[in-house]
Amino acid sequence: MTDARTDDDQTQCLQQLALGHPILWANPALPRARTVAPGAGPGRSDMLAAEARLVRFAPLLSDLFPELQPSAGRIESPLLPVAELGAALGLPEVFGALWVKADHGLPVAGSIKARGGIHEVLEFAERLAFDHGLLRPDDDYRVLASPAARACFGRYEVAVGSTGNLGLSIGVMASALGFRATVHMSADAKAWKKERLRARGVSVVEHAGDYEQAVAAGRAQAAQDPTIHFIDDERSLSLFLGYSAAAPNLARQLAAHGIRVDAQHPLFVYLPCGVGGAPGGITFGLKQLYGPHVHCFFAEPTQSPCFLLRMLDRRGAAPSVYDIGLSNQTEADGLAVPRASDLAADTIGDDLSGVYTVGDDTLFRHLYLARRHAGLQIEPSAAAGFSGPAMLGQTAAGRAYLERHGLLPVMNAATHIAWTTGGLFVPDAEYRNFLERGAGLDARPGGQASGRPAA
Repeated sequence: MTDARTDDDQTQCLQQLALGHPILWANPALPRARTVAPGAGPGRSDMLAAEARLVRFAPLLSDLFPELQPSAGRIESPLLPVAELGAALGLPEVFGALWVKADHGLPVAGSIKARGGIHEVLEFAERLAFDHGLLRPDDDYRVLASPAARACFGRYEVAVGSTGNLGLSIGVMASALGFRATVHMSADAKAWKKERLRARGVSVVEHAGDYEQAVAAGRAQAAQDPTIHFIDDERSLSLFLGYSAAAPNLARQLAAHGIRVDAQHPLFVYLPCGVGGAPGGITFGLKQLYGPHVHCFFAEPTQSPCFLLRMLDRRGAAPSVYDIGLSNQTEADGLAVPRASDLAADTIGDDLSGVYTVGDDTLFRHLYLARRHAGLQIEPSAAAGFSGPAMLGQTAAGRAYLERHGLLPVMNAATHIAWTTGGLFVPDAEYRNFLERGAGLDARPGGQASGRPAA
């Protein structure tokens, strides 16, 4: 393992990535504290504005989606203690406690993409409503369910390129408000996700290529039609800020559980990463609240480490996983992205603690353990966060990171959060196949799935 502090380290890191080996890269430039110049980019007020927008829409969402009535229209997930799962994953008690931020069960969309995707649809609807005189600042937002509002929204189309989960969140919300909705889906998108969208009246355009090509096709079509609002996963600040709104809620949940976050009680968060918008937005939000006391690590498939490649080379155009001979083929379909978002990399690159990669076999084994020891039903990509504590505590790069930041003496008081990202709507038959594959891997001698981190 390497922390890439020298050119030789970076070369070694790239060699390991090209071989498809699991690896942890710890950011050598991460400061203990950083001051961002005013106006240099989004800030705390932008995160809070996104959260406030979701609150304004909550009464309307409660009416549109019966499953949101118990939460009064708020789309949120619980923070779950999973001590038994932590033990099964090999997390020693002296290394702190493991929790799960259960975005795999987010209502309406069933994945973390509900945060950013739904936020941008709501922001677009809000802007149109004000522009067309359908809404005033003090109005109850339930007025946007009126025939006049739906007729207005029906003149516009909301489009997105997606491997599945982002398309679900945007398609479901856009169609519920009365927009025409189109999702450009890549070849690796799951069939059941396409079927679920079509059942909601969403137009699904299938592309033979990968995620990047689906996004490019959707972007090009929208450029020719002013009535199409294209939600760009690679470039959208609204998406990014929607994800960041998770941070204030997590802070309230931590406080409710009596969990402190400070120099003596560090917080480690492990986030599955595709293009980088969702984990980037969450990292941005948490850094606004906790500064150097929160340590965020992204988790990527060994065949799709696009964000790690970007962190290794932040000059010029973003590199592609194809450039180093990788296939971008993984069962973690939501993470099968060849090139990272420059918006995410530019905004949080200096605050990211590190990135690690994980093999598909490990994802399935951890998916099985999550069900067996915590009752969690997740999809493979959502299991990527569970490798984080072992990568941090059992690799040379992880131990060096802890030592460099003076964290070893306080690790017994640390909190680890694995952020699960999708799984609520996976069909039963497909989920049973996931479990069977994971159980088979766990039954290997010593429970060792291929692609586990090396010491």
